[in-house]
Amino acid sequence: MNATFAPAAGGALRRLSDVLYRRPNLYLLLLLIPPLLWFGTVYLASLLALLWQGFYSYDDFSMTVSSTLTLANFKALLQAANLDIIRRTVLMALAVSLAAALIAFPIAYYMARYASGRLKAFFYIAVMLPMWASYIVKAYAWTLLLAKEGISLWFIQRLHLEWLLDFLLATPIGGNTLSTSHLGRFLVFVYIWLPFMILPIQASLERLPLSLLQASSDLGARPWQTFRLVILPLAVPGIAAGSIFTFSLTLGDFIVPQLVGPPGFFIGNMVYAQQGTVGNMPLAAAFTLVPIVLIALYLSVVRRLGAFDAL
Repeated sequence: MNATFAPAAGGALRRLSDVLYRRPNLYLLLLLIPPLLWFGTVYLASLLALLWQGFYSYDDFSMTVSSTLTLANFKALLQAANLDIIRRTVLMALAVSLAAALIAFPIAYYMARYASGRLKAFFYIAVMLPMWASYIVKAYAWTLLLAKEGISLWFIQRLHLEWLLDFLLATPIGGNTLSTSHLGRFLVFVYIWLPFMILPIQASLERLPLSLLQASSDLGARPWQTFRLVILPLAVPGIAAGSIFTFSLTLGDFIVPQLVGPPGFFIGNMVYAQQGTVGNMPLAAAFTLVPIVLIALYLSVVRRLGAFDAL
């Protein structure tokens, strides 16, 4: 029986391989079907199911959810308190993205244009090493660094910069600290998401042809003109690609706003509080629509800047 069926099986496999070789699109489709099915059923279906719960009703008195459909949860997003949460989160995400870009660019430029060999490997390790540590551990560590008795305040006092801190916090040090301020929250966000900005910019600058810089110099351009007219425009896709990570990750984070900074909800911990503490799952589901819409709008903007080509 082995001698009888082996050639038939081999012939069928050979014919199938011939068909797939002649039709590469069919071969590609067969390869994509499993991940697309997984993506469609596990991710998109669960996301749509979550958004559908935003139409459910919630009884404040009995704290129960019913399947009665209503638009009240989405209308509640337009209330002043919820709009303030959205505004606060978006402004923080934009500020973190801008600050991360300003800090990351010189580091990425040095890595791309000057570092080589062991020095470049050192920079790669130094940039990626914080990503290997636990996110929660880093957040808790920053609460200690920014505390009133922490090392950050100790350095500020030794440098006699208390006046600058009072100005930034808008209150005396005795009434506020970095760990209970928006500035401290901003510093933690920038530190945690900075590697996600450095690497795309560095990859974008690596592809910058050296001949363009030489041509700019030969044509009499000064270093600042070369940076402004040649380097920066070609690095914009990398900056936009890095900002996708910093913006979206800040937009949905709920741990840092809970551990660092003054009391006040961000979108992430608002969703967490509604579905966990209050049990208002419909309002939490409605709030998840906000970051989806904001990220979609942000992606449409950075796509025009060539962000997807730099990823």
